[in-house]
Amino acid sequence: MSDAFCSDCKRHTEVVFDHSAGDTVCSECGLVLESHSIDETSEWRTFANESGDNDPVRVGGPTNPLLADGGLTTVISKPNGSSGDFLSSSLGRWQNRGSNPDRGLIVAFKTIATMADRLGLVATIKDRANEIYKRVEDQKSSRGRNQDALLAACLYIACRQEDKPRTVKEICSVANGATKKEIGRAKEYIVKQLGLETGQSVEMGTIHAGDFMRRFCSNLGMTNQTVKAAQESVQKSEEFDIRRSPISIAAAVIYIITQLSDEKKPLRGLFHSHFLI
Repeated sequence: MSDAFCSDCKRHTEVVFDHSAGDTVCSECGLVLESHSIDETSEWRTFANESGDNDPVRVGGPTNPLLADGGLTTVISKPNGSSGDFLSSSLGRWQNRGSNPDRGLIVAFKTIATMADRLGLVATIKDRANEIYKRVEDQKSSRGRNQDALLAACLYIACRQEDKPRTVKEICSVANGATKKEIGRAKEYIVKQLGLETGQSVEMGTIHAGDFMRRFCSNLGMTNQTVKAAQESVQKSEEFDIRRSPISIAAAVIYIITQLSDEKKPLRGLFHSHFLI
């Protein structure tokens, strides 16, 4: 109980909060001081299927405009235990037998989310990859293609378009077995299909050597002073007409800086272990 001013008692009295009705009641005269108040504290009751599940959430996920139903489909869960309710079990089976036009998209979006999480990518990149895949899927021309490579290519393109590029080999490391060649082919296919859809070339974003510098240096465990020198060097290199891959330029700059400092790194280790070229 707590104290509050009661207008009938003309003084501060102890009050009782009725959780079921949301009323604050004076303990002495019974006057309702506040009605239908909202309890803003955390709700720790669990509504999960398993009694041992500590998840207190009882609301669904956010709406997804890329799905036909907005992602608000009701899913009938399995009954608890082996002797669960027969009706609930039957409804669940019938729901699984029914045709869900978004079933393939839901699985694809989950795969993209898993890959994005493993690479530490932000939600905007994941959403862009979902959008790219949905546009390709709507054209009904991707049947028979390597699905893992297609999803990985969508994520690669999304990274490029959001100015957070990743190397193909980085994407390949989370692509469920898809090879660099397969991802490359899938990327060319997606760019072609999106170009046919819009009638113009797809903007992929420009890659600069500096886009990879901080991440590469972090993977190598370089000191702040060496990282700063590498970043200044790669910025200076943009003034020259170096017709090489930005990834190769970044790797070359880091190799030169480490050889000039006390943090010498073997060339083989730089290229194969960290830069994922």
